[in-house]
Amino acid sequence: MILHLSGKELDPHYLGYFECFNQQLYYEAHDVLEELWLPRRKLEGGSFYKGLIQLAGAFVHLQKNRLQPAAALFKLSRSNLEKFPSPHQHLDTRAILQLIEKWLMKLESTNFASNPLPVHVPPRIDLIEISG
Repeated sequence: MILHLSGKELDPHYLGYFECFNQQLYYEAHDVLEELWLPRRKLEGGSFYKGLIQLAGAFVHLQKNRLQPAAALFKLSRSNLEKFPSPHQHLDTRAILQLIEKWLMKLESTNFASNPLPVHVPPRIDLIEISG
């Protein structure tokens, strides 16, 4: 569940990403966050949004049974997100990196012969309250 954060400091596109992602609407999650990322893509911090977009894209590939492209996007996502401290923008980036590793291991353990998405509980990403 997304926390009701004191609310107005987070962009609605950012919040919409998590709403869509947690409903397994991965393409829509990618799409809604792209609206936030595009004007910031060359700015510091743009790779944070890019990493989240790539994460959703990896799950789009899993939904379409494209396992190697999914793995490639998981790796790109990891590369972009590992640059950021945890938490970052109310997101536990360490937990996201662990999620990526978990799904990569599921793919690699079968040598890309089996799609883990239909047989495992789909992931959820929850924002966290940051005090201070």
